[in-house]
Amino acid sequence: MESPFKSKNGLERIAKALEYSLTGLKLAYEHEAAIRQETWLMAVLVPLGLYLGHTNIERILLVGVVFLVFIVELLNSAVEAAVDHTSIDHHKLAGRAKDIGSAAVFVSMMLLLLVWGLVIFD
Repeated sequence: MESPFKSKNGLERIAKALEYSLTGLKLAYEHEAAIRQETWLMAVLVPLGLYLGHTNIERILLVGVVFLVFIVELLNSAVEAAVDHTSIDHHKLAGRAKDIGSAAVFVSMMLLLLVWGLVIFD
């Protein structure tokens, strides 16, 4: 059964998707300290990556991996919010979901360090 909240019209769907996305970014910034920290880190690293990259490929790698970390953090925050909505009681599966989300953020940050290290110190 299809959700009655889904819009059918192409332009209406795009406008609603943009509205939901901007609301999600705003809520993530308001409620998640990690998102605030990574937003400010992006504000520094994106221009720095554009400046330090010698080729377009290097610039894409330096900036892209910064956005990747941010995307993974958004998804991790969404998982945490959904788990907390389900129950704030400690449950091993809830803990596993949160730990795996945290691990995804950690791995993306390790990738950021690897890419930046290889490009900058090449």
